[in-house]
Amino acid sequence: MDGKPDHPRTVAAANGVADGDRFGAVAPPLYLTSTFAFLAYGTTTGYDYSRTANPTRDLLADTLARLEGGAGAVVTCSGMAAIDLVLARLPQDAFVVAPHDCYAGTRRLLLARSARGSFETAFIDQGDAGAISRALERAPSLVLVETPSNPLMRIVDIQAIAAQARSAGARVAVDNTFLSPALQQPIRLGADYVIHSTTKYLNGHSDVVGGAVIAADAAEAEALAHWANVTGVIGAPFDAYMTLRGVRSLFPRVAQQQANAMAVARFLRAQPQVAAVYYPGLPEHPGHDLAARQQQGFGAMLSFELRGGTSVVRRFVEATRIFTLAESLGGVESLIAHPVTMTHASMDADALRRAGIGEGLLRLSVGLEAEGDLIADLTRALAASGQTG
Repeated sequence: MDGKPDHPRTVAAANGVADGDRFGAVAPPLYLTSTFAFLAYGTTTGYDYSRTANPTRDLLADTLARLEGGAGAVVTCSGMAAIDLVLARLPQDAFVVAPHDCYAGTRRLLLARSARGSFETAFIDQGDAGAISRALERAPSLVLVETPSNPLMRIVDIQAIAAQARSAGARVAVDNTFLSPALQQPIRLGADYVIHSTTKYLNGHSDVVGGAVIAADAAEAEALAHWANVTGVIGAPFDAYMTLRGVRSLFPRVAQQQANAMAVARFLRAQPQVAAVYYPGLPEHPGHDLAARQQQGFGAMLSFELRGGTSVVRRFVEATRIFTLAESLGGVESLIAHPVTMTHASMDADALRRAGIGEGLLRLSVGLEAEGDLIADLTRALAASGQTG
């Protein structure tokens, strides 16, 4: 690349460290300035205004591009802004293919843009080869992929979809938020764009909202950066600094979190009160073999169906003490969410039914707490909900 080490763990921990600061700072400085002095008339340092470019944000973008194997990246103010930035590259009257079970915020954005006439959207089961083929016959401009899906952890074949899409003249954007580049690199599997809510695993501490788009092609990366400057959807320098600080510990955090998640999934699978557990790390998960091939791990997100209906769900979530009832995911702390009333509340009943999201579904973001304490918390919640085995 440029003579620097490119092993992902080294990139995450050390990209930009002790890199030419005039005072010898090991940690890369935070540039909070909104504007930069010109060296002379018509001559800049390469920076003039922080909406256009900022050294702190640029270092985060470079780090994410290296981690994902991309040609460049744009850091945005939120994950939704990152998705919208990719959509802004579409031609007028484009056709977009999206997952039928994608994140509700993504679905809401696609429907809103479609209603305004920006493009047409079809939501399909991307695990159905026939549905993919039929959609590609309509010559889409973009195929948006989310794997694992939110919240049911469905896995789809990025490499196969990307190859089919390329033959049909479509570009592919993969939301990699649930796994992060520590566990999956979609560009290496043929994707044109990778999208992140950096709020989640990349930052990892639930104290920043942000997003990013990584492009496989340098010209596309430049075009995305141009449009981000035009519209002003860029991320703030302080948020970029905090996110980069989180990226430094990405690999060890994710490794421990997914070890905890596996223990939690195995525990829940053994409980008679639990109707189903959705975690790709379990051998019986329908996407297990595919996930093992295209991922470097199974992640720390899982969901499960609790028997007994809404009243049992309410008692369960109110009884947890370590799993905090809250939206978002990917932080060092464990969170629990009820998709129907929280993360996916904007979906109507028919869309929820088609996606397979029911009243008894709970989603867990497993953190860094002690494995035994997490399982004890779930045991206590099962007992308090009246769901003792």
